[in-house]
Parts: sequence; C-alpha cells; structure tokens
Amino acid sequence: AMSVQHDVRDYEGCAKALADIVSAYGPVHALVNNAAGNFVCPTLDLSPNGWASVIDIVLNGTFNCTHVLGKHWEADEIRGGSIINMVASYAWQAGPGVAPSAAAKAGVLNLTRTLAVEWGYQFGARVNAISPGPIERTGGAEKLVSHVKEVERIRRNVPLGRFGTPEEIADLAYWMASDEMRYLNGDCISLDGGHWLNKHPF
Repeated sequence: AMSVQHDVRDYEGCAKALADIVSAYGPVHALVNNAAGNFVCPTLDLSPNGWASVIDIVLNGTFNCTHVLGKHWEADEIRGGSIINMVASYAWQAGPGVAPSAAAKAGVLNLTRTLAVEWGYQFGARVNAISPGPIERTGGAEKLVSHVKEVERIRRNVPLGRFGTPEEIADLAYWMASDEMRYLNGDCISLDGGHWLNKHPF
C-alpha cells in the first residue's frame, strides 16, 4: 500500500500524484473517485463561494483525476481499465438544502455515462458509478443532520433497518472493478438497503 497526498481540485497535483504511483507500482488500471464535500444550506442562503467549493471538489475533482488517468492510458496504450465514481441518489432525485452537491453529483453521473461510451471505444475501459446510501462510521449523517433523532429517522427509512458499512461499499467497488464485471459499463448501482426507493408517506 502507498499513500500519496494531493488536492483533487489541483489538476497538476493530480498528475503529480499519479506519476508518483506509476513510478512506484507501474501502470494504473483502476480509479475510484471518492472525494466529496457537502453541507446543508437553503439555496437562497448559499454563497457563490459555497457553491463553487462543492462543485470544485466533487465535479471538477472527479474530472481532474479521471482526465490525468486517461492521459496515462493514452500515453502507455493501456486498455481494459476501470473507473468507479461515487454519486448519491439526489443526482437523479431531489433534496432540499444540497443544491451544489446534487448538481455536482448529477454532473458526475452524466460524466460516468458519457465516458462509458467514449472511453469504452477508445480504451476498452469501463466507467461506472456507485450510489451509497447512509453509511455508518463515515460521519456523513452526523454532518448533514443536527440531531441524533434525525439520524435515527434516516435509519428507520432504510427498508433493511440499518446503515451500510464502508466495507460493503469497498466490496462492491472491488467487484465492479474486477474481471468478473468486465461487461458492466455506464451503470450506477445503488447500495443503500433500498433507501432511495422508500417513498412511503408514513
């Protein structure tokens, strides 16, 4: 294992991080875009800087990491790679107070589908997405809601009655990147215990 610190908002930093990894391990065949930023704020109270900050991390950061990897694949004539982008169900639904993240994730989802076609032809690469639901031990629910009762309400809205785990997301990402899923391309898998489907009014 190797850890390389960089800022996904900095294109040159992303390129340098990839170069360091290639120097240590050789060609890179898989990428998981997992960097994100979010906060709850009514849209009318949102500052231009708040909007730009989230867009820059989520959408531009995904593009930066993906683009430098594509350049690597092109230069080294690498085929058959895999990219997995983390999104959220409000990329295709709606959610009050998360306009910049929802817009950015929607952009990432469309980038996923666009590159699945474009880079499928160009590199034989697969580009897919995962939409995690509420996941324990990540601090996400606690950051987005202000009260423990709200966390429990979210938990009750998951049909399976629990939060997911980081390990379950990692297992899915590993499977999607593996040769077992070599025909999966341009898709988004929701791993959320059925949370996004639960529209029951009661």
